[in-house]
Parts: sequence; structure tokens; C-alpha cells
Amino acid sequence: MTRTPLSRSFGRAADRYESGRPDWPEAAVDAVGLSADSVVLDLGAGTGKLSRVLVSRYARVIAVEPLEAMRAVLEAVVPDAEVLEGSAEKIPMPDHSADGVFAGDSFHWFDKRRALAEIARVLRTGGALAVFFSRPIGPTEPAIDGVHELLERHRRPREHPMTRIDSGEWLEDFSGSPFDTLRELRFPFVQEISHPQMLDYFASVSWIAALESDERDALLDEVGALLLDTMYRRSWETLAYVWRRR
Repeated sequence: MTRTPLSRSFGRAADRYESGRPDWPEAAVDAVGLSADSVVLDLGAGTGKLSRVLVSRYARVIAVEPLEAMRAVLEAVVPDAEVLEGSAEKIPMPDHSADGVFAGDSFHWFDKRRALAEIARVLRTGGALAVFFSRPIGPTEPAIDGVHELLERHRRPREHPMTRIDSGEWLEDFSGSPFDTLRELRFPFVQEISHPQMLDYFASVSWIAALESDERDALLDEVGALLLDTMYRRSWETLAYVWRRR
């Protein structure tokens, strides 16, 4: 069986990613402490979940995303952002041209050492690097325990870059980098999500999106049958890691 690489799988589920993934809490962006006239970069911008918060706060927002399908959605839903093809390892911006670089649920996909060198290159002295991760906390209401059990039965062992984030090992890559003392912040928030949106959320999970279409569709049919035709309430927490460039 051929499987799409996890890092490329989101292109197969761009619309569902936009529908099912939660928005970012505005408080997390505000806590970074950049002024309204800042030029900021959303790196690995996806469908613009973070970009739409950034454009409401900063003078200029450049959104860089490598996947064409994700960029297409981003351009449609965040027209005020400047959308560019590129990657964290090859940022299409001049040296010292950004006051802030944001990465929302994308940093774990980067080649950390190469990405940090590029981020340091485009940031001005004193500029901010803000890395955000959001994850569910506590039970979903109504409960979806049966869905999680189903997915665990179907999931095949496969290395995922989030394991290095969860262990904290990724922070070792900042050793010797031109970034100052780390600030760690947490922001709880709640997502209200419908049955179709909840199904879209699961469809946008990387290992599910990477399955061959027949297998993916069959699995999502099973997931959909376990979900209630109701609004769900999901509790999330954004973990924010913020550095300043020396």
C-alpha cells in the first residue's frame, strides 16, 4: 500500500482542515508583544487559521505555505495576507525584513536547524519568534471516547514529529542559536463544533489524510456513525513558546 508522506498529507484535506481545526486564541498573539505597525510572517501557514488573527493586529502579514491546496484556501479566506509559496527551510523574504515570525501547529514539521537559521536571517534584531501548539484538554462534550478507541485500533505504528515536541527534545535545537530566553505561556479556549466539522477534524489528522482514499473513506464512515448529530464542545489549550532575536 502506498501512503502519502505525513508532511504532505494536508494537501489532500485542505478544505476539511479549514472546516474542522480550531481557530487560535487572540490572547496568544497579543502576548507576543509586537506593535501594530509590525511586519510579521506566518510560517507553515496552512489554510490561514493563524493568519486571520495576525491580519487583524499587524500592518503587514506574509503567509508562507509549501502546499498548493492549502495556499488556495488561505488566499480565499484571508485575502489581506500576502501569500507566498515557500518553506521554513527556504523563506522567500529578504534578510532582517520581519519583526515577528509565527508558527502555528507547524514547527514540528520543520527541519529545525535549517529553519532556525532561516528564521534568524529574516528577523530583525529584537524581533520575536512565536511557536504555538494547540491540543485538546479534558473530555469532549458529548463524549467521543468510542471514536478514539476506533482510531487507535486502526492506527499503524508510524513515527510522528510531535513525539519530539511532547518530550521537550526540540528545545535542544535552540542551543547556540541567536534567540534569547524562552517564555512559555498557556491559553485555554473552547471550540464549538458541529457533527460535520468534527468529522472534518478527524479527516484532517495527518495519518488519516495520508491513507489511500478507499481506506480513508471507510474509516471516516465508521467515525461518522459514532458521532451524534449535535454541537460538540471541545476544550483546548494553546501552548505558546516565545523568543526574541538577539
